[in-house]
Amino acid sequence: MSSSEEPAHHDLGGAPRFMCEAVDVRPHELTDFDRDVDALRSVLSAKKVMSVDELRRGIEAIPEAEYHRLSYYERWMRSIADNMIRRGVVTEGELQAEVSRP
Repeated sequence: MSSSEEPAHHDLGGAPRFMCEAVDVRPHELTDFDRDVDALRSVLSAKKVMSVDELRRGIEAIPEAEYHRLSYYERWMRSIADNMIRRGVVTEGELQAEVSRP
């Protein structure tokens, strides 16, 4: 990135609007959702279905408003879903049907 370019919305290091917000460094427990998403990413990586680089690129492609609204692992899940749709592993309709199930 040249000095005249604005940083991307996911590149928060040194962003003035976040400089006054304290970083919560207290240890915290992962939720079941967090663990499930991490496990899914691990399986997809082990089976060579999706790389960590693809996960990162997918996270960086999330529109700014949504990026800031989502939690860390929700961003991962969004990227995983988008990658699986793009690769044809699952259709958007199939994914929506599963999300809508009670």
